[in-house]
Amino acid sequence: MNGKQAKVIAMGGLVLAAGLAASLAGSAGAQDGDSFASLPSTITLTGVVRDFRERSVTGGHPDFQRQPTGGFGHYMQQSTDTLDDEGKPLFRSTGNMVASAWRDRSGRNIINTKSYISARSGDVAGRLDANKTGSLTTAANFAQWWRDVPNVNVSRQLNLNLVRQTGTNIYTFNDRTDNMYSGRGGFFPINGELFGNSAGDNRNFHFTFELSTQFDYRRGSGQVFSFTGDDDVLVFIDNKLVIDIGGVHSAINQAIELDRLNWLQDGQTYSLKFFFVERHRTQSNFRIDTTMQLRSVDPPTTSNLYD
Repeated sequence: MNGKQAKVIAMGGLVLAAGLAASLAGSAGAQDGDSFASLPSTITLTGVVRDFRERSVTGGHPDFQRQPTGGFGHYMQQSTDTLDDEGKPLFRSTGNMVASAWRDRSGRNIINTKSYISARSGDVAGRLDANKTGSLTTAANFAQWWRDVPNVNVSRQLNLNLVRQTGTNIYTFNDRTDNMYSGRGGFFPINGELFGNSAGDNRNFHFTFELSTQFDYRRGSGQVFSFTGDDDVLVFIDNKLVIDIGGVHSAINQAIELDRLNWLQDGQTYSLKFFFVERHRTQSNFRIDTTMQLRSVDPPTTSNLYD
C-alpha cells in the first residue's frame, strides 16, 4: 500500500508480543525451561483464499486497488457487529476513518466500545472522523468479498501454520519469518495462481482470506488474539465483532482479551471467524499472535476455477 513501512510491522509485532507477555506473566511462572513443552509446536488452520482482479482491468472489482474517498487510513464500522445468516460479515457502511485509536491499559489498540465487551480501568477512548468515509463502495460489492462469484473471483483452500514461541503458549503466524512467505517479501499466498498476478506486477495483491476455527474458553487463563497487518481484518467470536481493522492502510494492530467478552462461559466451546482482505499495492503484511488453542473446522467449498 502507499506509505507502508516495514518499520511499522516490526514495531507492531513488538507491541503485540509485549502485551501478550504481560497478560501471561501470572500463568507462566518463573520456572526454568519450557513449561509449555507439552503443547503442540504448531497449529495448522485451513481457510479459503479468493482472488480478485483490480478495478482498472476488465472484470475488475471496484473495491480492489481503490483509494478511499476519505484518504488512505484505518476505517471502522464497515461491518455490522454480528455476522449474517450465512456466517459472513454484513455491510454496515462505507466506513469512518479512525482519528484516534481506542487503546487498553497496556497500550494495545482495541475495538471501539461495545455492550458485549467489558470496559477496563485505564482504557483510552478513541474517535472516528464522520467526515472521512468511502473505504469501500456498496453492500453488494462487500458481500462478494466473502463468497464465490463466477467471473468476479476464484478460490482455493489455504493453510496457515501457527508456531508456538519457545517457553510460552503464544502461537504466531508471521509472514516475515514463515518458511513459505519470508522469501516472498510479505503475505502473498497466490502469486502466479488463480487469476494470476496483479497487472504489470510479479505478485498478486488483490485477494481475501476467510478462516473458521473453534476454541475452548478458559476464564482467567490469559487468552488473547491479536492481529497486525493490512488491509481489512474483521474477527468475530461467537458471531460478534471483536477486531475491526478496515480500510486501505499500512500495518495496524488490534488485540482482544477474551476475559473482556462478557457473555462467554468458562469451559464452553466457541467459534472464531477471521476475515482478511489485501486490496492495494505495494505491500501485504500479516501476523497473528494468540494464546488460544485454535482448531480448524471444515472450510467452505471452493470454486477451483471459474472462467
